[in-house]
Amino acid sequence: MAIQNRYDFVMLFDVENGNPNGDPDAGNAPRVDAETGLGYITDVCLKRKIRNYVELCKEGEPGYNILIKADKALNIKFAGAYEKLGLKVGNKGKNAEDMEAARKYMCENYFDVRTFGAVMSTGDNPCGIVRGPVQINFARSISPIYVQDVTITRQARTTEDRQASGETEMGRKSVISYALYRAEGYVSAALANKVSDLSDEDIELLWSAIINMFENDHSAARGKMCMRKLIIFKHDSVLGNCPSHILFDKIVIKQKDELPPRAFHDYEVMIDRQMPDGVELIEKL
Repeated sequence: MAIQNRYDFVMLFDVENGNPNGDPDAGNAPRVDAETGLGYITDVCLKRKIRNYVELCKEGEPGYNILIKADKALNIKFAGAYEKLGLKVGNKGKNAEDMEAARKYMCENYFDVRTFGAVMSTGDNPCGIVRGPVQINFARSISPIYVQDVTITRQARTTEDRQASGETEMGRKSVISYALYRAEGYVSAALANKVSDLSDEDIELLWSAIINMFENDHSAARGKMCMRKLIIFKHDSVLGNCPSHILFDKIVIKQKDELPPRAFHDYEVMIDRQMPDGVELIEKL
C-alpha cells in the first residue's frame, strides 16, 4: 500500500579534509558557487549514495533492485521487463497496455524507480516515465569554503617512458579542510499513490539509507564524511498541511564565531519545535 503521509526533510552532514563531490569541469575540485563562495553537492551525488546503500543491505531481495547503476545498458533492462511479463519484445511502445504493464513491473522491482522516478521511454521496449515521489535539492554549505590544492607524491607510474624519468612523480588533490552542508528533500504521497506505490517500508528504508549513506562509502578522496542530523516533517495527510519552505525555515544553522569552522560543534543548530497543525517533527539523528 502506498504511503498516506507527505514528508519534508532536512539533512545536515559534514566533510573533513576531503572532496565530497568533484566538478569534472574544474579539474574535479570541490564544487563552489562562484558568486557566494559556498560549496554545493549535486542531488545526483546524494541519490547515488542512497542507491548504493540500498543495494548493499537489500541485495538479492525481490523488489529492491537498482536500475541506475553501472552494469547493463538500460534498454537491456527494459527488454528484460517485457520478457518477464511475456510481452512482445521490440514493439517500440505501440501497445500502450504493454508499456503500462512494463512501467508497473519496473516500479515493483526497482527501489530507485519507485523512489526517485526514471525516464524509461528509450529503445524498442519502452517502460514509460515515472515521476519520483522523492526529490532532493542540491546540498549547500553553511559557510563559504576554501579549496586547498595539496601536492602529493605518487609512485605508481603508468608507462615505461614515465618510469624511466624516475620512480616518483608529483600529483595533486583538492580538499576542503571542513564544511557543513545542508540539503532539503520532499516526499510526495500524492505521486506515490498515483504513480509508483512507494510504501511505508520503503520510506523507513530511505531514512536508514540517508543516515548511513556515508558509512559504507568512505574513501581517501572524500575524507571524513558524517551525517549529523536528519530532521523529518511528517504531515498527517496525502497533500500536506503546510508549505515546505515554512517548515524548512524552522531550522536555522549559525556559525558560533568568525574563526574558520573546523568541526560540527563550531555551529549552532536551532530548531523551532512549534509545528503547524497536522505536522509532526521527527529527529532521526
